[in-house]
Amino acid sequence: MTATTAPVLILLGPPGAGKGTQARMLEESFGLVQLSTGDLLRAAVAAGTEAGKAAKTVMEAGDLVSDEIVINILGDRLKDADCAKGVILDGFPRTTVQAEALDVLLGESGQKINAAISLEVEDREMVTRISGRFTCGGCGEGYHDTFKPTAKDGTCDKCSSTDMKRRADDNAETVASRLEAYHAQTAPLIDYYQTQGALQQIDAMGEINAIAEGLNAIVTKAVA
Repeated sequence: MTATTAPVLILLGPPGAGKGTQARMLEESFGLVQLSTGDLLRAAVAAGTEAGKAAKTVMEAGDLVSDEIVINILGDRLKDADCAKGVILDGFPRTTVQAEALDVLLGESGQKINAAISLEVEDREMVTRISGRFTCGGCGEGYHDTFKPTAKDGTCDKCSSTDMKRRADDNAETVASRLEAYHAQTAPLIDYYQTQGALQQIDAMGEINAIAEGLNAIVTKAVA
């Protein structure tokens, strides 16, 4: 599969919907590369690329990195050899403006969005989901107190690290504002991609493996 035909998938959903967990599972199942905005920014800054230097200046000033910088960093990353089999975008785009810029970027190399998959969840369940999640500091694998506990308490199933981390803002006080921001900025993307014929929706309120099966079926068609 050449770079110009490599599939590009997007995972949409509010905080706590399970995008990161499902993206990692799809990455392992299909050989795709998961790209999250945070990881892209950190890698570009560490590598000292032109876009990375621009991002570093903005971040050190305490400001938000512009859409233009993020798009430039993403464009650089998509040229890497490991992206030839396709990518899963997790956390980007967040707005229709970013989606339009992404379409332009992909169009320059003959690519397009093959599927924008919306993980449908109920807002009232988000507090439970978000407050119970934690991540392995060693390999980044995500877990949850209820839905995905470690086999051995406090020990990562993948790398055996005992360095487990929880985000300070994963609490009930911040969930409401994060959901409000999602509905105001990101939810309109559902209409955007529906108009393009790229939208796929899946019930993400069930068990992780059941959700994964549904996603696998969607992605199998998208990458064919």
